[in-house]
Parts: sequence; structure tokens; C-alpha cells
Amino acid sequence: MDIGVFIPINNNGWLLSATSPQYMPSFELNKAVVQKAEGYGFDFALSMIKLHGFGGKTEFWDHGLESFTLMASLAAVTTRIKLFASTAVLTLPPAMVARMTSTIDDVSGGRFGVNIVSGWHKIEYSQMGLWPGDQHFGKRYDYSTEYVRILRDLWETGLSNRKGEFFQMDDCVLSPRPKKPIKVVAAGQSDRGMEFAAELCDYNFCLGEGVNEPTRAASVPARVLEAGKKTGRDVGAYMLYMVIAEETDAAAMAKWDLYNQGADKEALAHLLGKAAEDTTAADTSMAAAVLRSPSPINFNMGTLVGSYAHVAKMLDEVASMPGVKGIMLTFDDFLLGLDKFGQHIQPLMSCRAGRVLNAA
Repeated sequence: MDIGVFIPINNNGWLLSATSPQYMPSFELNKAVVQKAEGYGFDFALSMIKLHGFGGKTEFWDHGLESFTLMASLAAVTTRIKLFASTAVLTLPPAMVARMTSTIDDVSGGRFGVNIVSGWHKIEYSQMGLWPGDQHFGKRYDYSTEYVRILRDLWETGLSNRKGEFFQMDDCVLSPRPKKPIKVVAAGQSDRGMEFAAELCDYNFCLGEGVNEPTRAASVPARVLEAGKKTGRDVGAYMLYMVIAEETDAAAMAKWDLYNQGADKEALAHLLGKAAEDTTAADTSMAAAVLRSPSPINFNMGTLVGSYAHVAKMLDEVASMPGVKGIMLTFDDFLLGLDKFGQHIQPLMSCRAGRVLNAA
């Protein structure tokens, strides 16, 4: 079972709360996070791309780094861990992303992959005059399909003449090409998003659900499996969970309760309002997941709160769900959380027994 970390490229990680750890993003912070993860035998690190925050008293995600330049820097200071950068497809032409990828693939020695972000937070793009109109909500995976096909043309052959609805390539060239096949990942939660991932991606990141309900989201990796059957491709689900762990269940739950009490209501109102702008969103989409709770202080991702042994047991349950190939973790405090995971939780996980020995 692969384990990865969703690194804190924007301020305060994934908790919209004034009582959770407050921190700014920086190269030094993310270097420390990724080097710790590598030391504990993590398989990958992924950085998102967010271009406009949610405000509020915590200025949530108002401060953020750029994904490709950050991962290029991290490639130079790591040796084993796989690194994924995210492209917001409306902001970067696929030919440029292909070239950036080839460069970072060279820096990393073949440890680099790309996450496709089709775009649901309209203001990120409208602030730059890049929003093509609200019809993009319904066409974003068609756009992303052309985008990824061009990437693969260039990575695999060095040439693209692909002509489509959104892109017109004219003897577009790439050299040097990546030395190894580039892994492409996505995070489609809707049926259409999963169809896209099953057709063109290697993995699909999926939200866990509930608090201390590790298998509540079992239908999600099952949908990934079903989508893969239709395309004849082996596409696995990588489940996203937040870990809040302490020596006892009571101490961990006290932290979770404290974070909820400090919910940044202004930032949450922005989040909920922007999620509601996508009127095409299906019940299974990311936007719908955010809207399911009046106070989604961590985007309603699956949350595992408890003692080290309790969290280890729950993570093993996540790993047992059919279709799950990996788990991506976030933490309330990334540096402390990684140490707790690496020293106290991972050694108790049966699904990581072989990796723990290798890391040691």
C-alpha cells in the first residue's frame, strides 16, 4: 500500500480554523516535510496549485507557492520519493507543461509526475482574465482530455499535431523527452471525472468520508474500479485522509473539537459560496462534497482522530477497501504529524510492514 503526503504549499494546510496550527508556506517548510516523509519511507509527495484564497481571519490559502517550481526545488534535495506537481490546465499550455515536466524528470532522475487540475474555483482564473465562461464547468474534462493527449504525444514521441476543440498543435516539438514514462494523476470525484481518469490517468485521488469511519467511502474506490473496467485499464484509487493523532483517543479528539470550535466562518462562507457556483456539479463531485456540511473545516475529507494504535487500525481498514492502491495523508501539524506517523503509527500498520523494513 503506497503512502504519500499532500504537502502544505498554501498557508495553514487543510484546516479552515483559527485554533489549528497557523503557518505560512515556504520552501524550507516543504523541504523539511518531504525529507521527513522520504526518511519514513513514504512513496510520494504531491503539491496542489491554488491561486486565490478564501480570506477570513485566517487568510486561508491567501498565501501560496507555485507547484512546478516548488517540486523542481524539492527534486534537487531528495533522492527516492516520487514527486507530483499540479497543473491548473487553464493557466499553462500543455506544450509548456510537457517541457517543464521533462526538465524536472531530469532533475529528479525519473521521479516526477503530473496532477491534472481541471478547475472548479472560478475566481482563481477570472482574476487573471483566464476564465472561459461558466460553460467550462460542463466542459472541463473535455478540455483536460485534449490537454493530456497532447502531453502524452510530446512525452512519448516528441511531436504533436493534434487538432481539437480547444488546442491546435502545428508540428509542436519536445526534446529532450523524459527518460521514463510520466505518471499522470487526477482527482475526479464525479462520474465524468472518474471516466477521464480511467481513460487517461494512472491513479485517481479520492476523498475519504466521515470522522473515524475509515470504510464509509468504500463506494468511491469501487467506482474507480468500475470506470477502469470500462476502459480496460488498471487505474487505482488513492484515498485522501487527514490524521490527527495523539497518545490517547481523548487527547486527539480534544484537538479535533478545538479546531472545530475555531472554524473560520468567513473563509468557510467563501468556500461554500464558490462551490455552489458550479451548477453542473453531480452529487459525487468535489463541489458537492464541500457543500454536504455547514462547517467543512477540512473540506469534508475523511478524518482519522485517535491514538496511534487506533489510527493505524483505521488506516489498515482504508487499505482493505477494494480498488485502493494508496493513501495520501494530511496532518494538522505536518512536521509533528509526520514524526508521530513515522515513529508510532506506521510500525503498527500491517499494510506497510514491508515498507517499514525497507525504510529502516
